[in-house]
Amino acid sequence: MPNPILKQVSKPVKEVTDETRELMDDMLQTMYAAPGIGLAAVQIGVPVNVIVMDLAKEGEKPAPKYFVNPEILELDEDFVPYDEGCLSVPDVFDTVDRPKRAKITYLNYDGERVTEWAEGLYAVCIQHEMDHLKGIVFLDHLSKLKRSRAIKKVQKAKKLKAAS
Repeated sequence: MPNPILKQVSKPVKEVTDETRELMDDMLQTMYAAPGIGLAAVQIGVPVNVIVMDLAKEGEKPAPKYFVNPEILELDEDFVPYDEGCLSVPDVFDTVDRPKRAKITYLNYDGERVTEWAEGLYAVCIQHEMDHLKGIVFLDHLSKLKRSRAIKKVQKAKKLKAAS
């Protein structure tokens, strides 16, 4: 943040190929190293509709999920607040209200169509990452004042890092 590529709308993937799987594998390693629980391809400078995610808790066996061309088919009418953060907006967390369930469809790692309901943290994370595919960062869900404060915090941290 504020890299302009984060505001770019990602493009659909024609088919899941070995190149797509290689991208997803690389993204997963980048996400684990950060560390994070979700990553959209656009966050690493590749504006295509690809997301990786792993919601396994520390000490649990990794459980990576791969999403190519994900779409939301239906959203729950009930919203839940969740304290969100983002690898593209380091050290900034704030509450975002999102639908508590989302029916999604996507192509998995093998190019197979999957349709399922996401709930809880899974629902929050997939909506957050799918926002990235549309050029939206979680700060865009905040009030103007909160967004301004968050951007200033990121810029200040960048200056401190550059000075050291």
